[in-house]
Amino acid sequence: MGLTNWSTGFAAAGADAPRPDPGQRLIALAGSPNVGKSTIFNGLTGLHQHTGNWSGKTVGCAFGRCDRGGEKLMLADLPGTYSLCASSAEEALARDFICFGGAEKVVVVCDAGCLGRGLRLALQVLEAHAPAAVCVNLLDEAARSGVRPDLEALSRALGVPVVGMSAAHSVGFEALLDLLAAPAPAAPEAPPLCYSPDVEAGIAAVRRALPALSRWCALAVLRLDRDAMAAMAAHLGISDADLEEAVRAGRVKLADPAKLEDDVAAALSDRARELEERCGGTPQPRRMGADRILTHPVWGLPAMGLLLAGALWLTITGANVPSAWLSRVLFALGERLEALCAFLPAGMRSALFDGMWRTAAAVTAVMLPPMAIFFPLFTLLEDVGYLPRVAFNLDGCFQRAHGSGKQALTM
Repeated sequence: MGLTNWSTGFAAAGADAPRPDPGQRLIALAGSPNVGKSTIFNGLTGLHQHTGNWSGKTVGCAFGRCDRGGEKLMLADLPGTYSLCASSAEEALARDFICFGGAEKVVVVCDAGCLGRGLRLALQVLEAHAPAAVCVNLLDEAARSGVRPDLEALSRALGVPVVGMSAAHSVGFEALLDLLAAPAPAAPEAPPLCYSPDVEAGIAAVRRALPALSRWCALAVLRLDRDAMAAMAAHLGISDADLEEAVRAGRVKLADPAKLEDDVAAALSDRARELEERCGGTPQPRRMGADRILTHPVWGLPAMGLLLAGALWLTITGANVPSAWLSRVLFALGERLEALCAFLPAGMRSALFDGMWRTAAAVTAVMLPPMAIFFPLFTLLEDVGYLPRVAFNLDGCFQRAHGSGKQALTM
């Protein structure tokens, strides 16, 4: 690969965005947080984007270049997003670049261990930007859990190229480079998602009124997504009057506009679950039987309070015994070391053992046991699928504060 080490900030398709050189092809990397987009971007471009295991780590777009077989590529690493229905500034930035940024191809990076989550975004991207492909990353971690996705079956089902990777171990970069350098794939023969007949009629009516819109943009107009509509007006030059006319033309086709959001969400979720069960590499667990309580509009919050209070109690109470034991061991060890260093001046011994050692021992004894309990406990809650349900329960509260349920755990 020929590499050019540079990056810059991004405003979707705006004056601050770098423009590809003549002959360069613009490729976007999209995906949910923590699926390895920045690791892949670094491996392809030789840049050093910070990588980390927390949401929102990439909050702007980074750009880099690489060459493959004479093809000059410009890569854009987009902020992590779970959906094109943006609920934060970074998600809106990713949505605008995917829909209006002018990329020749969008590659959606998915986590092989939880394929369904990534496929929800991939299905939306396929509706918003037809030349697309899918990269299934973290195959090594998935294999340790017995999960081996069928990438060929997934490619056939989606109608787009699919490549597998373990980016952290530099496995799969050659196949990904071949995919990036290949001509942009044609649009799938059939739409990736099929909605109810009245919703499909509404999408068709909006696209007749505004032929420049993709299926996803037409659906956003039908759903009255004002933020997305403002982006369409800004980037596609569509007037507010034309957008309102398209809204009227589309929504008149709906049998029950109040059920539109539920119908669209159900179609997306059902299709992603179907693909995961067929191509995910292992039988996927069904919806938690306790969901009727854990996500209930009335009982979900008390159940969440009890579970999280139990986790907090176990963390604090369970840490008392190892904390006391660790404190005794470390302080006793410090006294023995101080006795062995009796030849040192008194002032130096006091600084080393009364100051540095005792401070470090006290902090370690107090902090290490709770951390050793808390993080595995919350990893367990994440693995069984409860933390996304916490985010679901609290999303409405955070929306009223102009946030989203993704912020629930940090709060």
